[in-house]
Amino acid sequence: MVQRPFPRRRISNPALSADKTGVCEAPVLSLVPALICCMDSMDKRTFLKFLSGAATYSLGSFIPAEGAQVKLTNWAGNVEYSTDKLSEPRTVDQVRERVKAEPRLKVLGSRHCFNRIADSRYQFISLKSLPDEISLDAGARTVSVNPAITYGRLAPYLTEKGFALHNLASLPHISVAGACATGTHGSGEKNGNLPTAVTALELVNARGDLVRLSEEKDGDTFRGTVVGLGALGVVTRMTLKLQPTFQMRQYVYENMSVDHVKAHFDAIQSSAYSVSLFTNWQNHSVSEVWVKCRQGDKMYDGPAEFFGAKRATKNLHPIENLSAENCTEQMGVPGPWYERLPHFRMGFTPSAGKELQTEYLLPRRHAVEAYLAVERLGAQISPHLLISEIRTMAADELWMSPAYRRPTVAIHFTWQQDWPAVSKLLPVIERELGPFQPRPHWGKLFTVPHSQLAARYERMPDFIDLCRRFDAQGKFRNDFLNTNLFA
Repeated sequence: MVQRPFPRRRISNPALSADKTGVCEAPVLSLVPALICCMDSMDKRTFLKFLSGAATYSLGSFIPAEGAQVKLTNWAGNVEYSTDKLSEPRTVDQVRERVKAEPRLKVLGSRHCFNRIADSRYQFISLKSLPDEISLDAGARTVSVNPAITYGRLAPYLTEKGFALHNLASLPHISVAGACATGTHGSGEKNGNLPTAVTALELVNARGDLVRLSEEKDGDTFRGTVVGLGALGVVTRMTLKLQPTFQMRQYVYENMSVDHVKAHFDAIQSSAYSVSLFTNWQNHSVSEVWVKCRQGDKMYDGPAEFFGAKRATKNLHPIENLSAENCTEQMGVPGPWYERLPHFRMGFTPSAGKELQTEYLLPRRHAVEAYLAVERLGAQISPHLLISEIRTMAADELWMSPAYRRPTVAIHFTWQQDWPAVSKLLPVIERELGPFQPRPHWGKLFTVPHSQLAARYERMPDFIDLCRRFDAQGKFRNDFLNTNLFA
């Protein structure tokens, strides 16, 4: 898989602060005067869309030079999509009409994938203009949503009604549909990934038919559609199972020796509802341990020391020297589940912003061996790395989920945005992890060949058959899927 790095655009307004590359680093509010100045050169709808996009993240926004064509990119800016044709239907019937009319198309969501899984050379469709309807069934403990909704938008509503989801990813900015389609996850020994919350979905297949599937009625076929990789159709509705809302506390511990990780990995990971280890693979040390506790967890009162690591005395960012302002509250301060389970706050730039991401998911039983295998590459990795994170999750029955039928440990890499360097490192890491049969995160960067993917996903032949049932002519395929799935 080849990634083409995409340079950020320079700011045309010198009044805005910028770094040496010309990338805007001003908060959204400081962009408002410049945006108003731009209104003369764009119609009201375009201006409002631009302002809405700027508000998604408080950093990393840009002002296009006058007369410049604004290309569609992912949020990190490393992927420039292959077409700027974007349709925004306002009803499900309009979605069906668009699907019937187009020979090739893809759904474009919150654009948080770092590879080309969502790319199209022909036509995009966005569901953001569908009715923003949230249907709560308190008796059944489920919620039905427009799948373009972000977790950051949905979670406060659920909390207000007395409910919660079982888990969230490290950032709440992502859409429900995109997260589930790629097998995105949070952390926790007993917690399944985000798509395990899905109990029913509605999609438009390649013929424009509306298909409704549920766990109760469609069993194994349903389990094949949830992590659908965008290959089955346009998902227009999703139903998620809920639980009663809950409060959490979050603590961060600093400088845990890898010797403790080797000796006590199981105890560390099972100590709380969600545990994340952060490391740069140097000094035989885990720099930070993020512990997220529910009432009843043995860590709820946050001891001063945790397997040799000392409790932090101030809020921290996972990446050293970055401000913790963007991060969720720590220091054991109680708060609702959706303000503790993610690492980053809605309305703020998640992680570093300018970055690339890679993640490999392996059998949980190989966690320590895999950690030590990557640590041996520390001298090669660290110069190009921002941070790595290690998390665990429960097994599931979703065909194309990286956690399919195996308790899982995930080793995540947040890289500096230097694809030429990262592209040379990935095959080295993948060879080192090869004996443990890693499955890459579908929405992040990897170079694992199709032959290995097919061997590691035992239900891939069944999934390909399912794709042919829903999309006989390959309307929803693209280069990424052809390379990694249909090769």
